[in-house]
Amino acid sequence: MTDEKAWVLQAQQGNDEAFTQLVETYQKPVYNLCYRMLGEPESAEDAAQETFLRAYQNLHRYDASRAFGTWLLSIAAHYCIDLLRKKKFAMFSLDAENDDGATFELPDASAPDPEIESVKREQRDRLHRLLKNLDATDRAAVIMRYWYDFSEVEIATSLNLTVSAVKSRLHRSRRALAGMWQEETTPSARPERRAYESPAF
Repeated sequence: MTDEKAWVLQAQQGNDEAFTQLVETYQKPVYNLCYRMLGEPESAEDAAQETFLRAYQNLHRYDASRAFGTWLLSIAAHYCIDLLRKKKFAMFSLDAENDDGATFELPDASAPDPEIESVKREQRDRLHRLLKNLDATDRAAVIMRYWYDFSEVEIATSLNLTVSAVKSRLHRSRRALAGMWQEETTPSARPERRAYESPAF
């Protein structure tokens, strides 16, 4: 039995020290997921605390056949989705495909190179604006897939969706983000027409 499984079992039996070990192990990934969903440090901190509270209160419902981390991050995702239905903001980055299969890549927010910090900030701000148009559940699916390497089956289980619905949401989200990104990148969607040209062009 791994340390984690032992901690979960002990925590289910009322051992608070064991639960503290689980909190310390998963504090960072839970906070990071909440931050990518909500975009504000204070909101992410509150959401992370609420996630652990809900996990503690529902330990008896934890299915040991699932990875504990997957179960915990699912709780965080659901809580953030509920918040996002009330507050429409989020900030996270993504490698997205356009219709040609090409990708646009954004630098990791934790990259230490100061020379590209301003570029990263601009790109994050752009995505922040674009992603306001995504459904909260789509955001959660995207984060789980691209930051936490959840399988489509795990996402489906976590968000109470079918696998085909997850695939559809991920595909739609990638296309939507790539399309919006391309529109913003293109200087002008409609080139200026010359005086002698028809208005139809």
